[in-house]
Amino acid sequence: MNIKLPHNHQEDETALEQIPSLENCQMTADVFRQLGDGNRVRIFWLLCHCEECVINISALMQMSSPAVSHHLRQLKTGGLITGRRKGKEVYYRAADTRQARLLHLFIEEIMEITCPSASEGENCP
Repeated sequence: MNIKLPHNHQEDETALEQIPSLENCQMTADVFRQLGDGNRVRIFWLLCHCEECVINISALMQMSSPAVSHHLRQLKTGGLITGRRKGKEVYYRAADTRQARLLHLFIEEIMEITCPSASEGENCP
């Protein structure tokens, strides 16, 4: 990047030369937007640990099936989950991607930071 800065505060301009493009930053923001709802985070977390159908997810989350289906659609569109059909049921699980694994780790780390007792097996308020 050959931009003349008004003030030169750094001798090392490596970071300035490696600023990600707006397009890359927008794609990253879009991934995080997929998890911009607490219910969606819970559903994604669950699907990182097991494979479930909409009816069971609805019962576990205490949400209606249409609401769960809406969240599943968002997560699937974002590439964070996959579904497989078995008879009349579709079973969902976290996608086997680096992105999904990193987001799962990120969620677990944030939960531990914001609720340290969760790492000891206790529920957060």
